[in-house]
Amino acid sequence: MAGIQKTNAARLLDKAKIPYELIPYTVDENNLAADHVAEELGEDINQVFKTLVLHGDRSGYFVCVIPGNAEVDLKKAAKVAGAKKADLIPMKELLPLTGYIRGGCTSIGMKKAFPTFFHSSALDFEHIFVSAGVRGLQLKIAPEALIKYVRAMVADIITSNKDNDE
Repeated sequence: MAGIQKTNAARLLDKAKIPYELIPYTVDENNLAADHVAEELGEDINQVFKTLVLHGDRSGYFVCVIPGNAEVDLKKAAKVAGAKKADLIPMKELLPLTGYIRGGCTSIGMKKAFPTFFHSSALDFEHIFVSAGVRGLQLKIAPEALIKYVRAMVADIITSNKDNDE
């Protein structure tokens, strides 16, 4: 598909010489959920990762990148971030804090480099899909390259009841 606008995230990856593919999809403003994105892409929901921004009581802001069908475990996330407790930030703080909107948030090129944690299942795949920084565009990228680029740690940060979504 010609004429895809390169996002800031894509330009940063180009600069770092990290291979990726930009994959467009149809946005449904009423359904920004990762399962809709996976459906649009025709990909496994376990390979489509969503980026969440949290705030820890001792750690400040941090980022969790988890499979699209999973829920972040706030206790586990707080622990890996060095906090006692953590909560998702209010939606209105997302854009001013990261430079990204809901449904277009990516760990690449946020306004500030926040500690970032990827769920360990990302490493189960040759490539994963993450937002390219805008709604309607995903990056298909090798998880190891992305994790290294954003200086993330890999951790178990999701609730363990994800097997009941079949």
